[in-house]
Amino acid sequence: MAAERGARRLLSTPSFWLYCLLLLGRRAPGAAAARSGSAPQSPGASIRTFTPFYFLVEPVDTLSVRGSSVILNCSAYSEPSPKIEWKKDGTFLNLVSDDRRQLLPDGSLFISNVVHSKHNKPDEGYYQCVATVESLGTIISRTAKLIVAGLPRFTSQPEPSSVYAGNNAILNCEVNADLVPFVRWEQNRQPLLLDDRVIKLPSGMLVISNATEGDGGLYRCVVESGGPPKYSDEVELKVLPDPEVISDLVFLKQPSPLVRVIGQDVVLPCVASGLPTPTIKWMKNEEALDTESSERLVLLAGGSLEISDVTEDDAGTYFCIADNGNETIEAQAELTVQAQPEFLKQPTNIYAHESMDIVFECEVTGKPTPTVKWVKNGDMVIPSDYFKIVKEHNLQVLGLVKSDEGFYQCIAENDVGNAQAGAQLIILEHAPATTGPLPSAPRDVVASLVSTRFIKLTWRTPASDPHGDNLTYSVFYTKEGIARERVENTSHPGEMQVTIQNLMPATVYIFRVMAQNKHGSGESSAPLRVETQPEVQLPGPAPNLRAYAASPTSITVTWETPVSGNGEIQNYKLYYMEKGTDKEQDVDVSSHSYTINGLKKYTEYSFRVVAYNKHGPGVSTPDVAVRTLSDVPSAAPQNLSLEVRNSKSIMIHWQPPAPATQNGQITGYKIRYRKASRKSDVTETLVSGTQLSQLIEGLDRGTEYNFRVAALTINGTGPATDWLSAETFESDLDETRVPEVPSSLHVRPLVTSIVVSWTPPENQNIVVRGYAIGYGIGSPHAQTIKVDYKQRYYTIENLDPSSHYVITLKAFNNVGEGIPLYESAVTRPHTVPDPTPMMPPVGVQASILSHDTIRITWADNSLPKHQKITDSRYYTVRWKTNIPANTKYKNANATTLSYLVTGLKPNTLYEFSVMVTKGRRSSTWSMTAHGTTFELVPTSPPKDVTVVSKEGKPKTIIVNWQPPSEANGKITGYIIYYSTDVNAEIHDWVIEPVVGNRLTHQIQELTLDTPYYFKIQARNSKGMGPMSEAVQFRTPKASGSGGKGSRLPDLGSDYKPPMSGSNSPHGSPTSPLDSNMLLVIIVSVGVITIVVVVIIAVFCTRRTTSHQKKKRAACKSVNGSHKYKGNSKDVKPPDLWIHHERLELKPIDKSPDPNPIMTDTPIPRNSQDITPVDNSMDSNIHQRRNSYRGHESEDSMSTLAGRRGMRPKMMMPFDSQPPQQSVRNTPSTDTMPASSSQTCCTDHQDPEGATSSSYLASSQEEDSGQSLPTAHVRPSHPLKSFAVPAIPPPGPPTYDPALPSTPLLSQQALNHHIHSVKTASIGTLGRSRPPMPVVVPSAPEVQETTRMLEDSESSYEPDELTKEMAHLEGLMKDLNAITTA
Repeated sequence: MAAERGARRLLSTPSFWLYCLLLLGRRAPGAAAARSGSAPQSPGASIRTFTPFYFLVEPVDTLSVRGSSVILNCSAYSEPSPKIEWKKDGTFLNLVSDDRRQLLPDGSLFISNVVHSKHNKPDEGYYQCVATVESLGTIISRTAKLIVAGLPRFTSQPEPSSVYAGNNAILNCEVNADLVPFVRWEQNRQPLLLDDRVIKLPSGMLVISNATEGDGGLYRCVVESGGPPKYSDEVELKVLPDPEVISDLVFLKQPSPLVRVIGQDVVLPCVASGLPTPTIKWMKNEEALDTESSERLVLLAGGSLEISDVTEDDAGTYFCIADNGNETIEAQAELTVQAQPEFLKQPTNIYAHESMDIVFECEVTGKPTPTVKWVKNGDMVIPSDYFKIVKEHNLQVLGLVKSDEGFYQCIAENDVGNAQAGAQLIILEHAPATTGPLPSAPRDVVASLVSTRFIKLTWRTPASDPHGDNLTYSVFYTKEGIARERVENTSHPGEMQVTIQNLMPATVYIFRVMAQNKHGSGESSAPLRVETQPEVQLPGPAPNLRAYAASPTSITVTWETPVSGNGEIQNYKLYYMEKGTDKEQDVDVSSHSYTINGLKKYTEYSFRVVAYNKHGPGVSTPDVAVRTLSDVPSAAPQNLSLEVRNSKSIMIHWQPPAPATQNGQITGYKIRYRKASRKSDVTETLVSGTQLSQLIEGLDRGTEYNFRVAALTINGTGPATDWLSAETFESDLDETRVPEVPSSLHVRPLVTSIVVSWTPPENQNIVVRGYAIGYGIGSPHAQTIKVDYKQRYYTIENLDPSSHYVITLKAFNNVGEGIPLYESAVTRPHTVPDPTPMMPPVGVQASILSHDTIRITWADNSLPKHQKITDSRYYTVRWKTNIPANTKYKNANATTLSYLVTGLKPNTLYEFSVMVTKGRRSSTWSMTAHGTTFELVPTSPPKDVTVVSKEGKPKTIIVNWQPPSEANGKITGYIIYYSTDVNAEIHDWVIEPVVGNRLTHQIQELTLDTPYYFKIQARNSKGMGPMSEAVQFRTPKASGSGGKGSRLPDLGSDYKPPMSGSNSPHGSPTSPLDSNMLLVIIVSVGVITIVVVVIIAVFCTRRTTSHQKKKRAACKSVNGSHKYKGNSKDVKPPDLWIHHERLELKPIDKSPDPNPIMTDTPIPRNSQDITPVDNSMDSNIHQRRNSYRGHESEDSMSTLAGRRGMRPKMMMPFDSQPPQQSVRNTPSTDTMPASSSQTCCTDHQDPEGATSSSYLASSQEEDSGQSLPTAHVRPSHPLKSFAVPAIPPPGPPTYDPALPSTPLLSQQALNHHIHSVKTASIGTLGRSRPPMPVVVPSAPEVQETTRMLEDSESSYEPDELTKEMAHLEGLMKDLNAITTA
C-alpha cells in the first residue's frame, strides 16, 4: 500500500514525489528503482529524463582481399550528437595521423588499400564502434570481424580422369575457405559456363553429371583475389563411349559434417558413379525427403542436396542413397545448425537513489548458448561483492553511489556472432525536506541476533517522537573500509527491527539507522560495528555429475571433486530414487564413480551426490535422470483369447505384458500356431507393437489349432504364453436367412434403469451379427439400441421411475432381423425403503497365536446350521487397542468365518468386533472380544541409568533406572552388571539380580576411589533384553571414618544372605548357619518334588471301575459331603501345583498396582476356615473361574546375596483372596474334580457347586478401594490354565462331553466378571517372594495333559485325595517353619 500511495502522491502532490519514490524503493529493494519510461515531472523541481542514445547502424563481419578498400559502417543517435571512435582488438585507433584509415562523417570507418601479407596483417582483426556523449555516457557497438583473404594456395589440384558417357565426373580444386568465393573454372583456357548439369560446389569442386562428348577437354581452376590470378594444374578429362557392361557403384564424393547458421544456404555434396548410371535419393533421420515438391530442397547435378534458408528444424543426420538397380550404397553426414545471439528481454532504463539496490535484466538465446558480459560506459563490469551476475545473465548493483550513473550494456556472444543491448541508470537526488520537524536519531541500535550470513537489528524510537507510530526507518550498512553503502527499509510504519540478509561470514559491517516522517529523513544514529559469525566450511556441489546406463539393471554415475571442497573430502554419498516414487536410497562412495546394480529394467532413476568433509555434508548436486537399458520382456502377454470366426479363420486377442515386466518399448508380437495333431509344424506371424489382435486365415476346416503369443522388444523375444487351443468350424454358419428368436430374455428393473440379459438363439448354425433392443413406455418401438453379437446383457439408462416399459429383443444378421422376444417391467419408485439390517455375528472369539498374531473366529446366525457361506456376503473385522486412548480402529474384510490379524504389538490388549455385509444390507458391530498378544523379549534396554553414592556410606552406591521403552511384557527382573574394566568380557562382570517392580538398587562394600562401570539388562517371561550402555562411576575417596572398629555396613531390610558359601567379590563371607539352612531348603524341595510325583503316580494307577462310583464322587465334590464338614482333617484340597508357570502361559492382563500384594494366608486346615456362601449363581461361572490366571509378583533382591541366585519357594495358586485384614468372606477352595459337575446335572438342578458361588461373592464383597490384580478371561477348557494352550484348529470347535463346556453361541458375556488368582508363598515372612521354577524335563502334550486331568477328576473319591493332600500340607508347614527361622 505504501508503494501505491507513493505513486499517487507522485502524480498529485508535486512537492513529495521524490520522497514517495524513495518509499517505493524501500518496499522492494531488489526492484527499488523506477523502470524505463518518461521521468516523473514536477513543476517544483528540475527533473532529469532518460536521453535516447543508441546505434542506428552497427558494423558487420566483412571479407576483403589484399589491396582493396573496406567500409565498416557505424552510426549512432543522440541529442547532442555523439563522438564516434573505433577500437581494433580492444585498443582505440588513432585515426588523426593514419593516412589509410579515416573516419567518415556518419561515423563509419573507411580503410583504403588493405594491407595483408604472410608476416604483416595490420588490417585484419576485430573492430568495435564507440559512441560517447559528454556528461551522459558511452556505448559500444557489437564486434565485427574483418577477414582478409590470404594469398592463393591450392590444397588439392585437379587430376586427369576419364568418364563414360552418361555418367558423373568430378574435378577437385581445394583452396583456403576464405578464397572459395574467388574460384572459377576454365575449359580449354575459356571460362566454363555453369548450368544445371555442370555445377561448382561451395568447396570449389567441379561436378559434371550425365557427361557428353563436349565435356571432354583441358580443365583448370583460377583464383582471382585482387592480385594476379592464380592457376591450378591443367588436366584432361576424357569422355569414353558407353561400354554397356556393369561396373561397380562407388561414391566419387560423399557428404561430410557441416555447421551452418540460421538463414544461410547449405550444400550437402554427394556424387556416385557406376553402370548402370545410379540415381540419388536423400533421407533425413530415416525419413525420405521430397525434393521435387519442396521449395527449399533442391537436388543439384550429380545428386548433391542444397537447402536454402536453413532453420533449426533442418538439423539432423542426412543419408545419401545411391541405387542403380543392381546394388545400393549409402553415406551419411550430420548437419548442425547454429543461431546468433538474440535478446528475449533487453535491459530497461532505471531511476534510483543512492544506497539502493537495482537489477538490470537481460535474457538471451542462441546456439551454442551465448555467454553474457556487462559493460558500463564502455568499460567491462568486473563482478564483485557489489556488482553481481544473478540468474545467469542479470546484473545486480548493490548500494548505489553517484558514480554508478551511466549507460549499461548487455553483450551476448557465441561462436556465431555477438549482439548488444543497453539501458541508462539515473541516480536521483533526495527531495528537499519540507517545513516541519524532522525526527532525531533512533536510540539504542543493537544487533539482537548475529549469525554467519544475517544480522537482526533492533532499536527504540527517536527521542523527538516517543510513540513513533508513523515513522519509517532505513538501515544503511557497509563493509568496514568500503565507501559503498547499502540500504534496507522497514516493511511498515512503526516497525523497529530489520534483518539484513546475504552477508559474508566473519566480516565486519558498519550499521546506522535513520527515521523518516512526512517531512523527510531525520538524523542518523551513531555507527554500530558488528562482525558476523565464522561459517563452518562445507563442500560445494560436485561438478560434472553424469549418469549412463551400463546394462538393463545397472547405472554408472561419475562426478568430479567439488571446486570449493573447503578441506579434504572424506567421502561422497550417492542418492538415487526411482521415478514416480518418494523413497530415496543412498550409498557411501569413496571414489568419483559408482555403479548401482540390481535396478529395474527400462526404468528411469534420478541421482544426486553430496560431498562430505570433516564438518559434515555439503551442497547437493542437482538431480540427473537416466533410464536403464531395455531388455527382452520377462513375462508373456496377458489375457490371450481365441475366437473362431468361421471354418477357415480364428481371431486372436491378447493384452500387453504387465508394465513392470515389459522391460522396454514393445515393438511387436510373435504369434506361433500349429495343428494340434502336428506339433512340430509351427507357423510364425509378426505383428506391430500397437496391435493387440490378429486374424489367422487359411486354416483347415474342423481342425484343432494351438496358439501362443510372445512380446518383442528391440532386445529380442520374451517368454510366450501357454498354448491355447481352438477348433475351426466343420462348416461355415448359414447367413441366407435371419436368426431365430433368442432363447431367453430377463429384465431386472431399477429406479431409473433396467438391466436386460439374454441368451442366444438355440440354432447356432445361423450367423448372428448382433442384437437389437427396443423399449418404451407401453410400446417397444420408442427407442432401439443395437449391440455386438458377443454381448449378453445391457443396461437401459435414463428411464422414468414407477413407469411400465415394454422391451423387445431381436437377433439380426446381414439378411435382416429375426423374430422378437417381448418382456415388460415396471421401474422402481424413488423412495426405496432402507434394507433391514442383518443380524450381527455372534460368538466372536480371539485366539492368541503369537506375540503379534491373533485369530478371530465367529458364527453367523443368519447362515444355515452347517455355517456354510453360499452367497456373496463378507465380514468386516475391526480392532484397536486402548493405549493410547485415541487409537483409531483398523479394518479388514474376510469371506470366511475367521480372520488372522497380524502385525500387532506384543503384550497388548486388543478388542475385536465383526459385522457382516450382504449387498446393500449390513449388520451392526458384534459384541467385542478381547485378546492380549503374547509377550516378547524386551527390544530396548533400561533407560536413564544413573549411579550415585549413598550419603554417609562411601562404599555403598545406589543404581537407579527406568524400565525399557519397549518392554514387550511385564518386566520380571533386572540384572545389574558392574566391573572395574569396561572392556572385560561380560561373563567376568559381577551381576546383581533385581526383581521387576524395583527401579533402584544398592550395591555395598565397593572399593573406595575406584571407577566402576554399570550396565543393566531387563528380562520378562520370554527372556533377556539388550544391555544398556555402560555408565561410569568413581567411588569417593576414603573419609577416615572406617577402621578396625567400624561397624559392618547396614545392609537394609531387603538384605538376603548369600546362597553360596564362597566369598562374594565385595561382600563378607557367608556364615555356616546360612549354608546349613540352604542345604536344608534344597533337600526339602527335592523331597517335596518326589512326594508330589509319587502322589500323581498313585492317582494314575488307582482307578475305580464303577461308573456309579465315579458319578457319586463327582456329585459329592460339587455339592459338598456332609461327612467331612465337622472334621478338621477332612478339608477339600486346593488346586495344588508347585510353581506351574513352566506349563502354563504367563498372566496376560496387567494389575493396576505396580507392586501387587501377595496373600500370605496359610492353607485352611479345617472346614471352619471356609465360610459357606449361597450357591445360586449361573451355571457357567464355574467354567469361567477355571479359565482365570494367577497373578505373580517378584520382589527385589539386594546386596551381594542376590548375585548368585534366589531362595527356592513353593508357589500354590489359590482362588482370588485379598489380604486377610480386608476379607469379609473367605472364599472356599475348589476341589480338583469340580469339573465333573456336568455329569450329575440330571440328578441335581443346581448345576454348580458352592465353591464357584462363594468365590464370586467374596470377590464382589471386597472393599471398593481395594486395587485388585486382574487376569484375562479366555473362553477355553476349564483346566487349560494348567497346560500350554493349543492353537485352535481352523475347523469348527469340538467339545469333549466329559468336560464342562459352554456352546460357542452362549459365551458372549465372558468378560462381565473378571477375577484374579493369587499365589500364596510358604515362608515369606509377610512379604511376597518370587517363585523358584521347578524344572520339568519334558511337558506332556496338551491333549495328553487334558486327558490325564480328566481321568484324575473322574476316578477318585474325595476322601482319598483329602488324605494325601493333608499329608503333603504337613510337610509344607514344616518347610515353612524352617525357612522363616
